[in-house]
Amino acid sequence: MQRSSGARLFPLFIILIIIALVIAAIVSIGRAVFNSGSDTNSEDTSQTDVGRESLLKTDESRSVQMTVRGPIVADENFTSYRIEISPSERDMDVYKGYLEDRTNGKSLSNNTQAYEQFVFALDKANMMKGENSEDSEATDDLRGICATGYVYEFAVLEARSEVKRLWTSTCDGSPGSLQASKEQLADLFLAQVPGADDLIPFKRSPLLRL
Repeated sequence: MQRSSGARLFPLFIILIIIALVIAAIVSIGRAVFNSGSDTNSEDTSQTDVGRESLLKTDESRSVQMTVRGPIVADENFTSYRIEISPSERDMDVYKGYLEDRTNGKSLSNNTQAYEQFVFALDKANMMKGENSEDSEATDDLRGICATGYVYEFAVLEARSEVKRLWTSTCDGSPGSLQASKEQLADLFLAQVPGADDLIPFKRSPLLRL
């Protein structure tokens, strides 16, 4: 009788062990999936923070830049302009042609306190808020983008090298990587250079300028 009872209990023990192993496997898989998602979110947050942290730094090697490109037309008629602000300088350069022949501009001095207020204002306007595409090289290739409109690029630099750059345009089909108001950001940059409105090479219509 004892042997018969033991023989009946043995399969039950096997079943219990199998159930325990299945539960352990499910828990392990669940933890792996959860941790993977957490790592991805942390990576995305880290990419965003790199640009924002750099934006808010005010040492002498830092600067911020806005570049606005006009419609793609003949070389003789193509225009663009760039504003770069650092803790010591404020520069606006106006270009003609695709080789960027400087035709106008203005250079002014700056100070760290003024720069700090400016970059914090840019941060409040979400200048470094944007998507980081898996294929960023292809996404950031602006050749031919918004041929009849205007392309805006906003960048944070360290020692004149880009830390992060985001862009957008006035064309509905080319929203770009920037997730902020180009009008608000452009107004902040233009306000750093008194008389900048008179230097903009585009038509006077606010719609076309912004």
